[in-house]
Amino acid sequence: MHKAILNKYVNRYIPKIKRGRQVKVPIWKILNAIFYKIKTGVQWHLLPLKEFFGNLSISYQSVYYHYNKWCKIGVFHKIYDNLLKDYKRLLDCSILNFDGSHSPTKRGGEKVGYQGRKKAKTTNMLILSDKTGIPLAISPGISGDHHDLYEIEFFTHKILENTSQIIGNMEGLFLNADAGFDSKKFIHLLNEHSIFPNVDKNKRNSKSQYLLDYVFDDELYKFRFSVEQTNAWIDNYKSLIIRCMTSIKNWEQSHYIAFISILKMNYYRIFSNC
Repeated sequence: MHKAILNKYVNRYIPKIKRGRQVKVPIWKILNAIFYKIKTGVQWHLLPLKEFFGNLSISYQSVYYHYNKWCKIGVFHKIYDNLLKDYKRLLDCSILNFDGSHSPTKRGGEKVGYQGRKKAKTTNMLILSDKTGIPLAISPGISGDHHDLYEIEFFTHKILENTSQIIGNMEGLFLNADAGFDSKKFIHLLNEHSIFPNVDKNKRNSKSQYLLDYVFDDELYKFRFSVEQTNAWIDNYKSLIIRCMTSIKNWEQSHYIAFISILKMNYYRIFSNC
């Protein structure tokens, strides 16, 4: 990650250490090591410390200590949200895309359940992206034994609230979602926020009264591909494609670490001039 970006945002949101383990190396170097771990999936004790810190004395336990501490207070979420606010002119929110993504889990932990379609224990996450696939907001982790409509009103409200704080007024925007979200509750919630739903029809709901007058735009729905691209970008971060973190908070925050890198990847020329 670019040093100037890290210094600009991290110094603003990482609290100064008054107690506990003191930082003996530049914070941006610790963050680069954390980004490397999330990207490659390497185990903490195998981090190439000399590559990041040279002859400076620091152990992998210290890197994990700061990572864990920053995850618990939501540092990476704050950094990403403020990156989006500062560069929202680059976002294309004329069409929003909504999807769920199940990640297999290997070590158990919080919010883990058996998912029949994956034939594995998983954790689910709902994600909202812009027209180009840039992640805007995610839900908290959801146990994999629940379907995508589990507590959909609560999770959608949180996602839309988070997104509105970044991009402002969402009235009149279009939102694509697949047939798994074809429900009266979800569509009514979008209508309450003055968002136009473009939800693929679930054949099992074809006799429902609320769907009889519902207009589905096939051409608009083609842009939903970008959220699948978002999931493919996330899968490039090996620590996220399979969940090995028992802490749900760390798992959620690690997604924001990946999102920061994804944003930089898409707008490299902008950030390279920071």
